[in-house]
Amino acid sequence: MSAKPNVFIAQSGGPSAVINNSLRGVIDFCHEHPETFGRVYGGWHGIEGALKEELLDLSAQDPKEIALLETTPAAGAIGTCRYKLKEKQREDFERVIEVFKAHRIGYFFYIGGNDSMDTANKISKLAAERGLDLIATGVPKTIDNDVGDAEFKLVDHTPGYGSTARYWACNILAANEENAGSCPADPVLVLQAMGRKIGFIPAAARLADPQRELPLQIYMTEAGLTLEQLADNVNDQLKKTGRCIVVVSEGLDVGDIGAQKDAFGHTHFGASDQTVQQVVVSYLNHKGLAATGKARGQVPGTDQRHSIVLASTVDLKEAYESGRKAAEIAMRDGNGYMATILREPGPVYKVRYDKVPLELMANSERFFPKNWIAANKIDVTDDFLAYARPLIGEEWVRVPLENGLPRFARLKPLFVEKKCPAFIPEAYRKKA
Repeated sequence: MSAKPNVFIAQSGGPSAVINNSLRGVIDFCHEHPETFGRVYGGWHGIEGALKEELLDLSAQDPKEIALLETTPAAGAIGTCRYKLKEKQREDFERVIEVFKAHRIGYFFYIGGNDSMDTANKISKLAAERGLDLIATGVPKTIDNDVGDAEFKLVDHTPGYGSTARYWACNILAANEENAGSCPADPVLVLQAMGRKIGFIPAAARLADPQRELPLQIYMTEAGLTLEQLADNVNDQLKKTGRCIVVVSEGLDVGDIGAQKDAFGHTHFGASDQTVQQVVVSYLNHKGLAATGKARGQVPGTDQRHSIVLASTVDLKEAYESGRKAAEIAMRDGNGYMATILREPGPVYKVRYDKVPLELMANSERFFPKNWIAANKIDVTDDFLAYARPLIGEEWVRVPLENGLPRFARLKPLFVEKKCPAFIPEAYRKKA
């Protein structure tokens, strides 16, 4: 009996609180079907793990540590990357095939967003041209919820978004307590949300206040409001309630803030010379507030995507099932699909897991629907709340503790022996 083809799993792009549960889902399913899958390897820091031939042996890990991936946030377990395989980098593509052949990789799972689906699609096609029998399957992940189509027929939502939405709902409740208590000196609190230029994350702030009782204003890029309009809205609110909480998208157009671009070509606001929040706070204070005191701001960092204690239990479950579904698709349906989550019609929240062709997801991008933006352009509609509310769940995540601190997975550095010549990824080579 010949050995079964091995598995290569990798993660790409910004991580999420639940990304490792998708990883666990793939691992568990593969280990449950040894008649189909050989050893399971993790690409160390995404596709760079294939380029550098750094394959972490996940089949050799303690099962208890694999189980702990359920509540281990972000991507520290096997790493992620922002390395994009561009068309002109033909040596990179050939290198991936070389490493896959050397290690008998027959299954490739890529956990990520639209660019990751593009990479998986391209590698699967090249593998076929080079005579490698490879099944490539995508596992969806993005806190931005921007993967898919405008009609939500290909993907209803992506694992990662529900937890970030819950983070923001909780954050707004706490921020309101702060603002209510300190408003004589700090009547305006400006909070900046992730999401590049797509408004699903800032929109989630309204989940904290569905009855619209708080002095909360939400500024999504899609609404197209100017700084001047923002200031007028804030002062109108101050005249009514004496205080205001402002949530701004990190991609709100406030002029040039020195934003950088990552390897995918996406604007990377976290590396900007200044933040949108800083510009907004400065503008409000310079123009003047219709209340005593000053505006102040806050920029939650990567905790928006790695706060496991604020993660959604629904999101955790769906991330795991998406990983399992991807492995099942690879086993039963073959090459060229991404696992997807689709919402069943009806008043009770229920989803089914299905598949969608990788080529439909490659480089796709979904923006926040205009019909979910309220008429005043600083709020969202109840239709959005009905869409997002089930995603944040009803319970707290139970995180194992050790000495009073979260006990995350500790995978051992058990790397597979290298069989190929050393290789420097093309994007990292110094130009003469």
